[in-house]
Amino acid sequence: MARQNVAEQFVDILVRAGVRRMYGVVGDSLNPVVDAIRRTGGIEWIQVRHEETAAFAAGAEAQITGRLAACAGSCGPGNLHLINGLYDAHRSMAPVLALASHIPSGEIGLGYFQETHPDQLFRECSHYSELISNPAQMPRLLQSAVQHAVGRGGVSVVALPGDIAAQPAPEKAVQHALVTARPSVRPGDGEIEKLVRLIDEADRVTLFCGSGTAGAHAEVMEFAGRVKAPVGHALRGKEWIQYDNPYDVGMSGLLGYGAAYEATHECDLLVLLGTDFPYNAFLPDDVKIVQVDIRPEHLGRRSQLDLAVWGDVRETLRALNTRVRPKQDRRFLDRMLKKHADALEGVVRAYTRKVEKHTPIHPEYVASVLDELADEDAVFTVDTGMCNVWAARYLSPNGKRRIIGSFSHGSMANALPQAIGAQFTDRSRQVVSMSGDGGFSMLMGDFLTLVQYDLPVKVIVFNNSSLGMVELEMLVSGLPSYGTTNRNPDFAAIARAAGAYGVRVEKPKQLTAALRDAFRHKGPALVDVVTDPNALSIPPKISADMVTGFALSASKIVLDGGVGRMIQMARSNLRNMPRP
Repeated sequence: MARQNVAEQFVDILVRAGVRRMYGVVGDSLNPVVDAIRRTGGIEWIQVRHEETAAFAAGAEAQITGRLAACAGSCGPGNLHLINGLYDAHRSMAPVLALASHIPSGEIGLGYFQETHPDQLFRECSHYSELISNPAQMPRLLQSAVQHAVGRGGVSVVALPGDIAAQPAPEKAVQHALVTARPSVRPGDGEIEKLVRLIDEADRVTLFCGSGTAGAHAEVMEFAGRVKAPVGHALRGKEWIQYDNPYDVGMSGLLGYGAAYEATHECDLLVLLGTDFPYNAFLPDDVKIVQVDIRPEHLGRRSQLDLAVWGDVRETLRALNTRVRPKQDRRFLDRMLKKHADALEGVVRAYTRKVEKHTPIHPEYVASVLDELADEDAVFTVDTGMCNVWAARYLSPNGKRRIIGSFSHGSMANALPQAIGAQFTDRSRQVVSMSGDGGFSMLMGDFLTLVQYDLPVKVIVFNNSSLGMVELEMLVSGLPSYGTTNRNPDFAAIARAAGAYGVRVEKPKQLTAALRDAFRHKGPALVDVVTDPNALSIPPKISADMVTGFALSASKIVLDGGVGRMIQMARSNLRNMPRP
């Protein structure tokens, strides 16, 4: 049997770690690894058109599956293109292993062609970034990289010179045991008892939930019911906590709606569950605050805490649900539920009035129709900017749908690449990319990846010919919009020229049929919807610092517009209130 080279050993370790695909663009320093993938079962090379797409796709795959995903870039410029997508994966706590192939090992430090120092460059967007400088080092170093990515949740980067990848691997290499799943972490009894005392002493408790509540829906609902607490959420918590929630009071933040802001400010104990919500201007400074998080570095970095609890949300609530005293008084909860329903009633008309006649099309209307037509287990990937607004307000989670975006890093052009990674995990599952025209055109080349692999992603382009969120920031700051207008082609015609299904929609009456036809199409499809660039109706009392940098100071509802089917749930919760 021929002796393995380092690249083959590298790929074997990735397969044992659960990696099914490696996304990237081939190049000379990567050739030994790509060839090893070609000859190894259980893993495939996914050729994209831009390495940034590779990193976004790997991050999305990791978020969908919970498993380690991988991407790669060739030496110098190739792996530098990974960095934006890796930042996003790292800040989303997605376990991703990035291979940054490197120049010949004997040339490092001598200003060689395409020389960079990837082990240094990627340190800020990773838990682990190291250089393999000899074959004997590789197995243990790669094992450490895998375990950093999986165990801490985020990115690991391995820099591997192409000449070392082609060298023979050490004989009798040890097969190291690999950690491929994270454990549950339960807080200590002392912290649990302190938290129980704070909850029992509080008259009005509010829960504010983030992505750390994934897998803890039942425990959150049981706890909210015991202590009669309204439940608000951040954008990344929406998909995990909003559905089947009789205590829902909406979302806080720039894209917020409903009574979440009031509920977090009018309570006397705010419990932050699994959220690193960055906009501390939305958080109160005159109530007691408790934070529960699996990552101790998140505790207290947004607001002053009365108690910091290190642990899984689910494990923490399981302990609390058997110890806290049930509360009987639900007046605060009922008052917040009514405020929430009233707030939604006040804005829901924006997308229901005269939509059949309004051209250009209301983007709110597009999102609401998407929500109604999409599958019950659809995966939505959402571009940063105004698409975030429409997704936050119109997509209805149900426990089976997923909503993925660059919600922490805030990058443009994320939706299409993330849709690629999401679709590779399951070709039979509906994947919908809600793309802005600015974001789509930025990485439009990878629409060809959909065609090349016949991935049935449905790309819905909200085409308002502008960078809408940037324009909003300028307007609120008192600046004339400048540099925000896009001169766009017919994106549907480009899709057809590439060999995909493409249709352009300019009138509201065409929308439903166009989306249905695209969803029925077996392969990749693009619907280019011409939307209203003036769909930025701003309340009169908003101030400049409320929008700049996504930092809202005081407003409860920032952008006018409806909230889709959420009003139905709010009304239902009001009907279900117990009557005296």
